[in-house]
Amino acid sequence: MRPTEYLRSKCDADWQAATNHAFCAELANGTLPLAKMKWYLAQDYKFIGQFVRLLASAIAHAPTLQDSVPAAQFLALVTGPENNYFQRAFDALEMTSQEREPDAAPATVAFQNLMISARESGRYEDMLAVLCVAEWSYLSWAERYAPPHDGLPFWFNEWITLHSGEGFEGVVAYLRGQLDKAWSELDDTQRTNVEHRFTQAVRLERDFFDASYNSA
Repeated sequence: MRPTEYLRSKCDADWQAATNHAFCAELANGTLPLAKMKWYLAQDYKFIGQFVRLLASAIAHAPTLQDSVPAAQFLALVTGPENNYFQRAFDALEMTSQEREPDAAPATVAFQNLMISARESGRYEDMLAVLCVAEWSYLSWAERYAPPHDGLPFWFNEWITLHSGEGFEGVVAYLRGQLDKAWSELDDTQRTNVEHRFTQAVRLERDFFDASYNSA
């Protein structure tokens, strides 16, 4: 069993709950209430700053240039097309400044703190554990609904396409491969730390979907 498969198996209940969430199903079929989507987008956008810092730190800690290049390319995607998606969605949904910039919800703060902790650890494998969950969990639900149904408004449609398809599959394969490789060089204490961060990240992904679904 690959190390990343092992890690996922340690939190299967939370993984299944997050990647088979009613929030995702309703987003994909276009029935998700817009109030919930607005709340979700505003809160999810609050992750971008810490996510960018975490990904940049992982790039800096990658063992070789070859190991860092795919992450650097992904960083450009996050700060380019994905950031642009949020701005267009905010405008199209006619979100007020208060809706766009709410206080961070408890579930949001918890995941922000996990990203900060992983970055400040200075450990490449700890950063990878959180990054891997963030992207692999999204691929796992989005690929189920790809390609999206015709007629979906872009704020639903593009959220699915941003997290599915060959390009995003390559990002997840890269992150998993880097974590698999790093795992083989860790001692028992370091592996325990990675497992803790991985399982915590999965639980917090579940919590965030729960909070989004119950937001309105």
